[in-house]
Amino acid sequence: MKIAFATTDELNVNEHFGRSGKFAIYELTTDGYTFVETRRFAEGRDTEIEETKGMGSIHDKKVESKVDRLSDCKIIYLTEIGGPSAARLIKKGIMPVKVKEPVSIEDSLAKLFEKVKASPPPWLKKAMMKESS
Repeated sequence: MKIAFATTDELNVNEHFGRSGKFAIYELTTDGYTFVETRRFAEGRDTEIEETKGMGSIHDKKVESKVDRLSDCKIIYLTEIGGPSAARLIKKGIMPVKVKEPVSIEDSLAKLFEKVKASPPPWLKKAMMKESS
């Protein structure tokens, strides 16, 4: 199962979904996790999304494009996300996980891996089962 992290430095979950110019992508299995790639949407902040906020369908298309490019991920860690963007992710079967303050990607992966090994919540168990079938 692929997990995405909104990041500015590829070490920490420290960015808002819409303005994140890159996401670190990891593969999580019952054996552990490995780095897959960095998906870039912009150098620095994603100004295309920021600058079109409030512009209706233009903004919606930019956000939808980002969601589509992350649609193979089952979980996305981020610091903030707007309601409409969160709804788009959930509609695609992606669970947004909001962290209260920046946290290391490594710590987030370790905690998630422990949940997977111990007793995953129903939504996580369902996501893992879909990946293995």
